[in-house]
Order: sequence, then C-alpha cells, then structure tokens
Amino acid sequence: MINTKIVIRKKRLSNGQFPIYFRITKDRKTKFFKTLFNAFEKEWDSSSGKFKKSNSNYLQYNRLLLNIEERALKLLAELEIEKEGFTLEDFEKRFRIERNPVQRNFFNFWDEIIEEMLAAGRAGNARANKDSYRSVLLFHKSRNLRFRDITPSFLDKYEVFLRARGGTDGGIGVRMRAIRAIYNRGIDRKIVKASFYPFRSYKLSRLKGKGQKRALSIEQIHKIVNMDISNHPHLLHSRNYFIFSFYTRGMNFADMLKLKWKNFKEDRIFYTRSKTKGNFIVKILPPVAQILDYYRKNNDGTKYIFPILLKDELLPQQIEYRKSKTLKQYNADLKEIARVCGIDKNITSYVARHSFANCLKQKGVATDVISESMGHQNLTVTQAYLKELDSSLLDEASELLL
Repeated sequence: MINTKIVIRKKRLSNGQFPIYFRITKDRKTKFFKTLFNAFEKEWDSSSGKFKKSNSNYLQYNRLLLNIEERALKLLAELEIEKEGFTLEDFEKRFRIERNPVQRNFFNFWDEIIEEMLAAGRAGNARANKDSYRSVLLFHKSRNLRFRDITPSFLDKYEVFLRARGGTDGGIGVRMRAIRAIYNRGIDRKIVKASFYPFRSYKLSRLKGKGQKRALSIEQIHKIVNMDISNHPHLLHSRNYFIFSFYTRGMNFADMLKLKWKNFKEDRIFYTRSKTKGNFIVKILPPVAQILDYYRKNNDGTKYIFPILLKDELLPQQIEYRKSKTLKQYNADLKEIARVCGIDKNITSYVARHSFANCLKQKGVATDVISESMGHQNLTVTQAYLKELDSSLLDEASELLL
C-alpha cells in the first residue's frame, strides 16, 4: 500500500518556521522530499496537509503543493504499470531526475525556480533572478545549457563578457551569486552532482566591492535632520524615510514600506526583516517619534505607516512594483537632499544603513554591538562567541546618536 501526503516536519528553523515536505510511504518505508515552503505551526493544517487561510498567500501555496502531489501520483501510476514491485528508490529517481526535463538544462531549472519564487510571493527575488537569467542567456546565445557546461572556464568567459559591457566587481558579483544559488539548488535537489560544482575553483570572494562605503558623518546626518523642508516640500517623504531608516538601526527600505501601525507598541517597533527573517525590537527615538506623529496625523486610511503601499490588499507583484517605483524616486530625491544640505556625497537609500554603523563606530561603540544591532548574519571573528546582546544595550547605543 502506498500513502502520500504533504507534511510539516518538526525541525524548527532559525526564523521560527518549520519546513514543508512531500512524504511517500511504501512497504513500511518512507521518504521525504523538501518543498520550497516553510510555515509557522499556527498557519498549517496538518490533517489536510495545506496552508490555512491565516497565511496571506495560502491559495498560491496550496496550488503549488497540489501540483507536487499530482505529479507524484502520476509517476506512481506509471511505475505500477511498468515495474511490478518497484521501490521508493525507483520513485525517487523518476521523481527527481528522469522525468524532470530540467536535469540537463540550467535555464529550464532557473525558470522553475523563478516560478516558485513568484508563487511564494518573493517577487523581488524573482525579478533579480530574471535580470541575471537574461544576462547569461545574452552571453551564451542559446537556451541549451547543461549544469555540467557551467565550468570555471565558462564563468571566466562570462566575467570577461560582463567587463566588456562595463560591468564592475559588484555588478558581476550579483550575476555570479545568482548562478551559484541556482546551482546549489540543483545539487540540493539531486539534479546535478556536487562533484561538478564550479565555484570551488572560480572564487566569488575576489569580486567583493572594493569601493569605499558612502557613509555619512553624524554632522552630515544632523544637516539632513535640520534642513528647512518648508522650502523643499516635495522632498518631505524622502527626507523622512532616510531619517527613519538611520534612527531605526539602518532599517531597509523593503521593511519600512511594509511597516504597519500594529508593529508599534508603546516605545518599541517590532518587525521581521525581509532579507534575513530575523526578528527586531527597536526603541523609538525622538526623531522617529516625530516622523510617526506626522504620518499618524496624515494617514491615508491604510494599515501601513508610510504612503508607499496605497492599498491594504496588494499582490506580491504589486508590492514589488510600488517598491521599485518609489525607491527610484527616493534615490533621486536623496541626491537633491545632499545638494541642498551641502553634502558632497552620492546618497542612496542604503547609505542610511552604512551611516548608522559608521556613526556608532565614531562614538566608540564596539563592533560586535554594531553588528548585533544591525542583525548581520555573517559574523566576524569578534562575533563568533557572541550569543545575544540585551536589547537595552542596543537602545543605549542608538541613543548616542541624538
């Protein structure tokens, strides 16, 4: 007898979620196949093997999980006809490799991953991967590209191609990391053997940007805080976004645009960072309180703090569109703000984050405190023994900037 089901496995991940697997049992033996998804216990229905309505993307997620089950049942039916007494190993080979047309084609597999990202609501990641996908296709000039064709030599030639088109270390690194991420997924899903992995020889570390970070000094930050916005009313929102980001430990724009009024309790902000899924509790400092008061009085009726997402129920693709459009205008405004404030630097949204770290360092705050306050995932040698800092210590560190 054969049983199949989508299940949640009780192995808690760092973000508090649990991984979702496809499970098949035959002859008292069981195999698990990892899916793209993770879930919190409260949003998973174990009896039906589906996401509950409490998950905002439950329809999309459940549709993709149903596709996995249907594909598995079709393969099981074929195996029963073709091979009497087939094993779970036979099913695994067919399920993961033989019937998967992406086995020999890197672009096909990349298409599949992009579709999964879109189904999971990760529109930003999907867009970034599409950009890299088109770049590799432009270089290779053919969709016929196997995993095994991506060798260190292939990557070297692709790098030369990018440099000839004006590519910098940072930009080339983005493209190469996208390829590496897809290759790693292929290894994880047993589509390609790890022995073919090209990034052991082709080192991405040498592509780390060597340009100086455009961090501002605390004096320059104060110039932006104190600028006479009445003479430049069109810069109000962008000025507020930058100050808010700086005084909330360099909060990323992607997290700011999704902030809701319910994220604020008493004198703290509670939010989960989109990039790392780390949970943050940030003290509301006076400059942030002033900005919140302004948007509380001028609220447009949505659940969001800032007038970036103009409706409550937006699809992931719509959120990504608003993010891209607003961020472009935000960065353009920051250049004008720099000019108005007499700051001879190219300011972008990310400069607030770099400036937060730079200004704390100028105040003598230890590197491990700064790293913890910013939620860095790649820990330095100093952070290797760091377990957890008290939130009040992080609040005190931020208050040094007032």
